[in-house]
Amino acid sequence: MKAYFERMARYNRWANRRFYGAVAQLEPEEFHAPRHGFFPSIAKTLNHILVADRIWLGRFTGQLSAHTQLNETIHDDFAQLKAAREAEDERIIAFFRALSQARLESVFEYKNLAGEPKSSEMLAVAAHFFNHQTHHRGQAHAMLSATRVAPRTSATPSIAIVTAVQSANESHSVSPVPIAVASGPTTA
Repeated sequence: MKAYFERMARYNRWANRRFYGAVAQLEPEEFHAPRHGFFPSIAKTLNHILVADRIWLGRFTGQLSAHTQLNETIHDDFAQLKAAREAEDERIIAFFRALSQARLESVFEYKNLAGEPKSSEMLAVAAHFFNHQTHHRGQAHAMLSATRVAPRTSATPSIAIVTAVQSANESHSVSPVPIAVASGPTTA
């Protein structure tokens, strides 16, 4: 499982780079324009993902984040937000690279933003960490689809992770690990 989460950290960086590359083509007004989504602009959605990543990484490392609200805007300026995203993605990769299998299989105790103690399997929390990013990046992708900038896509969404893993493996000299990819509906 450790190798899986290391791979997800690299995939996350790859997906963010692709998405931020498309968003970079927007004018500032388009980046901040009101749109339909849980966070009502591309800027606010991307800031939310970064805030949540910092909160969770702070919990994981024991160096708690100063962020107290999930709707905080860290950076209004796209270039600053992009630089912060790149730095956070490197922190995520480093954390999951250093994470031991034993810790990954342990119970994770933390406090939520209300200060309430919580406890969950670290495996489940790590999965949530990456699912959260994918969920909101998907919302931002839908917002971007309503602009003049066509989001970068691959032939099918399931191929994107295979491409990312291949790219990451090539750039890190890692032996490829097969990934099962569903090609359509299956029956039991």
